[in-house]
Amino acid sequence: MARRTRRAMAEINVVPYIDVMLVLLIIFMVAAPLINPGQIDLPQVAQKLDPAVAPMEVRVRANGDLAVVDRAKSPEEQIVRRDGLVQLIRQAQKANPDQAIVIAGDKAVRYEEVLKVMDILQQNQVKRIGLLARPAGP
Repeated sequence: MARRTRRAMAEINVVPYIDVMLVLLIIFMVAAPLINPGQIDLPQVAQKLDPAVAPMEVRVRANGDLAVVDRAKSPEEQIVRRDGLVQLIRQAQKANPDQAIVIAGDKAVRYEEVLKVMDILQQNQVKRIGLLARPAGP
């Protein structure tokens, strides 16, 4: 009786992998039509977006005088007194409720004067108040 010599098998049996792949393919083909696609609410092309309103600028001059520039209406400044400032701002914010108010102090004005103007506006419940600053030059 001849003896058979044993050799190592150098091939990989891929038949079980192919079986699993075919089963998964069938499962995905059956399940794909059942998936409900997500609903995305896209904006309409004809929708009009409101452009941002330019902020109203309250300038505090070196001598303490106040001037208001409403760039939404005109680039010219209007000299106002402290007691008329709140009324002017309220009229502007009544027309444009989202319009911000920025306070720009002169370089020579004391910071305390700028804070007084801000305090007057806050006491009268004016909304959206900020400070305007220029970046330092090169």
